[in-house]
Amino acid sequence: MSIPSLPSPTRPPATLPRSETQERGRAGEGAWGTVSRFGGLPICVAILLLAILGSIAFGAADIDAATVWASVIAFNPEESSHLIIQTLRLPRALAAVLVGAALAVAGAIMQGLTRNPLADTGLLGVEAGAALSVVGAVFFLKISSLAAYSLFAFTGAGLAAAAVYMLGAAGRGGVTPFKLTIAGAAVSALLSSFTTFILLSNQRTLEEVRFWLVGSVAGRNLTLIGDAAPYILIGLAVALLLGRQITTLALGEDVAKGLGQNIAWVKAVCAIVVVVLAGTSVALAGPIGFVGLVIPHVVRFFVGQDYRWILPYAMLAGSIFLVSADLAGRLIARPSELAVGIMTALIGGPVFIFLVRFKVKR
Repeated sequence: MSIPSLPSPTRPPATLPRSETQERGRAGEGAWGTVSRFGGLPICVAILLLAILGSIAFGAADIDAATVWASVIAFNPEESSHLIIQTLRLPRALAAVLVGAALAVAGAIMQGLTRNPLADTGLLGVEAGAALSVVGAVFFLKISSLAAYSLFAFTGAGLAAAAVYMLGAAGRGGVTPFKLTIAGAAVSALLSSFTTFILLSNQRTLEEVRFWLVGSVAGRNLTLIGDAAPYILIGLAVALLLGRQITTLALGEDVAKGLGQNIAWVKAVCAIVVVVLAGTSVALAGPIGFVGLVIPHVVRFFVGQDYRWILPYAMLAGSIFLVSADLAGRLIARPSELAVGIMTALIGGPVFIFLVRFKVKR
């Protein structure tokens, strides 16, 4: 009697279907390959330089490029255009570069650590805590120097971040992106109400900080920028060194532990970096929202999920975004101007609604 032959087992395909392979590659690599990533950095630097030149040249009174260059290499204090450039527009552009880079990198780090697409120094209460601390110090202690602003801004930002995290961790399920977002909104609203109460109860404090609270880089001088630059530059340097660790942690704590990463150490250093970057930015330019929310998502589309690339691109893109937003605010309403904090809110608001609708998991 013949034994019927059994059907041969189906062998798994050697490769994924093309569409699935493409989607996985897109998630990991972004729209650019490795070569394009390297090439994109000098392009971003060139765009940033053009944005800075535009910020210096255009405003209530337009100044030609030759005069801008002459003010840099041969400053003449008797020329009104040279004075405008050196005392108003150049410091303003440099402040926007520093603050934009700091907020974008801080937002990218927060999104990587919490795996929350809505993580941002403004939405999670960090900026509100820094603002309340500075306003309270102006009201009670009569401080006026940037160094003192920075100290109180760091303290307020750190306490607010801790409060949001503890509220987000309360209850069942631990920390989730949705709970962090709700906790951040609640803490921000509470701290902002305290800030408003102090401002309404004291006219002197209101006069000192009302333009600062809107979020603006106008009126900053080179001395203030020189005081703030070391904090921001050190924070950015440390952040860039942590790119690999943040990438691993963004995959999940279990994966990070399996790879031998010291999770507590990485989180602690990242938290300090975020507080330093956000605190210094608030001290220098006031609370400017949505930069840390929008820029990392834009960058992630092009370079993928590797924070070794996300962070340097976020640093450059954040600077370009804030310098351009400040310039647009001046051109739209000239001879008056719109504060850069208003411009970032006009751009970031729709992005925030999109992310809440399609990206947040409850």
